[in-house]
Amino acid sequence: MTITDEAPATAEKARADVARADSRTKLFNRICAGVLIAFALIWLVPILWAIDTALKPNEETTETRWLIDNPTFDAFGRVLRDTDILRWFGSSLIISTMTAIGTVIVASLAGFAFSRMRFKYRNHLFFLVLAGIMIPGQVLIVPQFREMDSLGILNTFWAVSATQIPTAVAVFIFKQFFDGLPRELDEVARIDGANFWGIYRKVIMPLARPAVAAVVIFAFVQSWNDLLWPLLVLSNPDIMTIPVGLATVQGSFGIRYADVMASAVLGAVPLVAVFLLFQRNIVEGIAGTGLKG
Repeated sequence: MTITDEAPATAEKARADVARADSRTKLFNRICAGVLIAFALIWLVPILWAIDTALKPNEETTETRWLIDNPTFDAFGRVLRDTDILRWFGSSLIISTMTAIGTVIVASLAGFAFSRMRFKYRNHLFFLVLAGIMIPGQVLIVPQFREMDSLGILNTFWAVSATQIPTAVAVFIFKQFFDGLPRELDEVARIDGANFWGIYRKVIMPLARPAVAAVVIFAFVQSWNDLLWPLLVLSNPDIMTIPVGLATVQGSFGIRYADVMASAVLGAVPLVAVFLLFQRNIVEGIAGTGLKG
């Protein structure tokens, strides 16, 4: 075979290899799409069922069919009229906002210390912080309750928020994000006369907005959905949170499933709105934890 005969054969083989690679890529993409669709259905079906039940009259909620002959918003009206759900919204908003702000401040300072400062046993302490992820929150309920009681802040917003602010995952996110920022920025700031506090406040934190947004959203959602701790430390019905209030609604409404589902849907609306508005920040913040300087 001559050189002129080998060239077409080589080109044909290359095209065949490219075609096989494209087919494998398309197959992989289809498998991924199928898995994502399956997981989306697993999450969406209960949500759609809750909305469907909330739009039905109570006497039709036990019927196993999706189509609604006479959709009605009466259940939502009863929940808004007969419960203190708006007050629960306010309490949850205050507590979740306090928790989110406190988590950002505490976790960012800790993450900055672990990332930028050099001190003895730094790695060991960071390992201990990460070990906190493996401790179930239920194990800490009794000592935390006694601590809040000794401080005299039971049945207050501070009692609910204070125990949720120290979050190991948030420290890890900030530490990894700060590790991805060039250390030359610190050196330039020191030349300008900035100390560690100035570097943190004027240099690092303005660049850490994606991480801040991700931590804020995670802390806000976790605090908003927490049921057990607020149920234990809050006895005043005027400052109940959404999960605690929904638990009382379920007990008082009994078999009025439309009212129960309507209250659940109303309680989830703020979280859905937060995710829809800030989903890009969540992705950017988590992706930034993998950067390295």
